[in-house]
Amino acid sequence: MNTGSNEPGEVAVASDGTGPGEVHGEQDRELGSRAPEFIKARRALHVSWQVGVFIIGLAVVVAGIIMLPLPGPGWVVIFGGMAIWATEFVWAQLVLRWTKRKVTEAAQRALDPKVRRRNIILTSIGLVIVGVLVGVYLWKFGIVMPWKIKDQ
Repeated sequence: MNTGSNEPGEVAVASDGTGPGEVHGEQDRELGSRAPEFIKARRALHVSWQVGVFIIGLAVVVAGIIMLPLPGPGWVVIFGGMAIWATEFVWAQLVLRWTKRKVTEAAQRALDPKVRRRNIILTSIGLVIVGVLVGVYLWKFGIVMPWKIKDQ
């Protein structure tokens, strides 16, 4: 994780004046409903709004789950459904924040030169092993179709 310093034990300080315990940027938005104020003012309207948001988000998440084994952008749709839920529910906002943080950390780790070098070496070794196995199979059995078609 990049702390902004190469020295051990040093802590990066934000330039906008926020302290170590304070957050800034996207995370300084308060948690909770983002419904319009006239909807929040009436309890029955707000509950029906939340039910509607939950049902729409659930439909999108279920569509994403269906797309996981089928063709389609399953994970993108699932996170879209989570974003819909995050407009109303604190638990979804927290899950989305955690997911964004983990994705950012994984992207930074993937760009690390040591990790990239290791991944390239492991991929090369895997491709060599697969190539050798295919070569041994073709040497032993040749190219034979798994079905028998007689000339007619």
